[in-house]
Amino acid sequence: MLQALIGPVASLLDKFIEDKDQKAKLAHEISTMAERHALELAKGQLEINKVEAQHRSMFVAGWRPFLGWGLSFAMIWHFVLVPLITFICAFAGVDIPELPHFDMESLMTVLLGMLGLGGLRSFEKAKGLTK
Repeated sequence: MLQALIGPVASLLDKFIEDKDQKAKLAHEISTMAERHALELAKGQLEINKVEAQHRSMFVAGWRPFLGWGLSFAMIWHFVLVPLITFICAFAGVDIPELPHFDMESLMTVLLGMLGLGGLRSFEKAKGLTK
């Protein structure tokens, strides 16, 4: 929403402010406002994540490991077990019903997001910022 307002507000500066230096300074402040706001939101979310991760209850801190294990199982099932079961049954001449398939597009989106967050967590651990 802020990005949509920046252009019109910056164009209004030409009408009301004649000093070019002051106009440039205000235009810069306005253009970086959205970036600062997004950065503050990200910092707030990181603080929430830290508090959740330190919680002793599995229902609060356990959702990330739960998703990690669930996604790991889905990846193993899709890329290892289904081809292996299909090959073994075909080799043995056994007819099996079609095995269930997961929506890998959705799962990969979540997995890649978690891996990105996991990379940040590894960075924090390497810097000694967390346990």
